[in-house]
Amino acid sequence: MSGPIAIEYTAALLQGGGIGRYTRELIKALAQQDRENPYRLFVAGRRMETLPDPPAPNFTWKVSPLSQEWLARLWHRARLPIPIERWTGPIVLLHATDFTLPPTRKGVRTLLTVHDLSFVLAPETATPRLRAYLNRAVPFSVARADHILADSEATRQDLMTLYHTPPEKISVLYSGVDACFRPVKDEETLNAVRRRYGIGDAPYIFSVGTVQPRKNYARLAEAVSRLDFPELKIVIAGGKGWLDDSLYAQIEKLGLQKRVLFLGFVPDEDLPALYSGARAFAFPSLYEGFGLPPLEAMACGVPVVTSNTSSLPEVVADAALLVDPYSVDELTMALRRVLEDDDLRSALIKRGLARTKRFTWERAASGLRRHYETLAG
Repeated sequence: MSGPIAIEYTAALLQGGGIGRYTRELIKALAQQDRENPYRLFVAGRRMETLPDPPAPNFTWKVSPLSQEWLARLWHRARLPIPIERWTGPIVLLHATDFTLPPTRKGVRTLLTVHDLSFVLAPETATPRLRAYLNRAVPFSVARADHILADSEATRQDLMTLYHTPPEKISVLYSGVDACFRPVKDEETLNAVRRRYGIGDAPYIFSVGTVQPRKNYARLAEAVSRLDFPELKIVIAGGKGWLDDSLYAQIEKLGLQKRVLFLGFVPDEDLPALYSGARAFAFPSLYEGFGLPPLEAMACGVPVVTSNTSSLPEVVADAALLVDPYSVDELTMALRRVLEDDDLRSALIKRGLARTKRFTWERAASGLRRHYETLAG
């Protein structure tokens, strides 16, 4: 490549899951493959001395003292043309990894990752302020970018339909499943995680994702309340999000206060055991740009129930039970099947383990390098 590439890395340091994990894993795999080309990792609102070592010697930190919120105000609300090169130095390509594209100097090529368009297709699941910001900033960024990476074919189609983005301008780059996600069979490890998070000995259905309406936890709670498994718990790993008051009210109404556990953000090292210890993994999300947790669950040998919408059928194929996320009846029936039908459980586990082999961060990083080479020369 003809010069340094800047990668917007702020989300990787601020967000434990979701886009943060996507960015961390992708760049870690990129660093393992490319030890020659110069990369500059841009971080907003941090001091250099607080940052960890970069992932490889050819990666360097570039820091702005302005916070992510202040840069959003300047770049995407006021649209002041303050180029990111003010902090990164001269670059030939900018990869914006989190929906919005900062200004650059003339001649710099740009690559933008759009993870999903949930704020358009499921607007009731985002706060009005966030929705207004994204509806202004994302279309403008999509129009400006030289090329766009979508997390799935479903998101690619959404971009074409909603923003009339030319199909040749969008490529799909699938996420990967880290090798740490594999079945945990050691009883001591499984029990230690149960104790650490206060789960106890009861069987549980596991789910992963920020606590927000799009994850559809309220319907999951209602479905579990209809099952004839009074000891069954729901264990949710994910940070506190927004618009969640109705969820807690629903749990209280159903009398499930002692059966629904919110773990908050869980470090990656504990997730394989939490997945592996579950009777099933439920992911009835209303909309996902990709949906990594179902793949992680499959890699850990757990049967999966997930939604038949957006990217999820594309991701799981025939390795999970698919349901209408708005139908509590369908969700209840699917959960009952995976809990009671041992033959079905075995088939789903076998298909799931095979399915996850198609998704690796090494493959994702190789695809990313090809896009960098095409754009940066």
